[in-house]
Amino acid sequence: MDLKNKRIVVKVGTSSLTHSTGKMNLRRINDLARVLSDLRNQGYEVILVSSGAIGVALGKMGLKERPKDTKINQSLAAIGQCELMSLYDKMFSEYHNTVAQILLTRSDVDIEKRRKHTTDTFNTLLDMGIIPIVNENDTVSVEEIEFGDNDSLSAIVAKLVGADILVLFSDIDGLFDSDPHDNPDAQLISRVEDIGKVRNIAGGAGTHLGTGGMVTKLEAARIANDAGISMLILNGNRIEALYDIIDGKKVGTLFKAY
Repeated sequence: MDLKNKRIVVKVGTSSLTHSTGKMNLRRINDLARVLSDLRNQGYEVILVSSGAIGVALGKMGLKERPKDTKINQSLAAIGQCELMSLYDKMFSEYHNTVAQILLTRSDVDIEKRRKHTTDTFNTLLDMGIIPIVNENDTVSVEEIEFGDNDSLSAIVAKLVGADILVLFSDIDGLFDSDPHDNPDAQLISRVEDIGKVRNIAGGAGTHLGTGGMVTKLEAARIANDAGISMLILNGNRIEALYDIIDGKKVGTLFKAY
């Protein structure tokens, strides 16, 4: 795959960052820090869009599932974001890379002046060799908490920074022709050229700790493809699959932009 500008946006969800117990998956987060740092050391510009703040807070507070009350979720986001970024900072530092936090609201991309400032900040951080870590600002914004996931946000970020590719890590290998959790004979769809033809197999929401599912990933693919950016869905159990992309190997499900 042609990564001429060497700019990659990677999105990781709650299911990849936490165990089923709700506690943080330290091995997975370490793998993420190690591989992204290695790509950065090779000269690639990497942006990480990370969900998980509320999921991390649920584990810390001993809660089994997300509350329905928006105010509580906003408070949990404030608790979890602090812990999540602290861990990212520690683990990326061990691989001699610096991270920066960017929390976005919809107005940061919808209002032209704020969008320019946001884009300038991304570009400046990347020029400085820093890895931006992005999340929606759930402490003041309710869009993600109530309606969506960071999948679409990651596509918007990819569009803002002119990324070569967007990579979404999921809890499965990619898009299947039926739900592989229910059907062991489900077949992986390695390439999608018409998103409209696969919408009916997208299914519903994701894990009990997160809010995403394949529907939001298809929406992210639409946003990215419309901006001329290809998107890949990969299994979050194998962060090293990012190397396969660099090596030009076929992996996951590719939504090819033309």
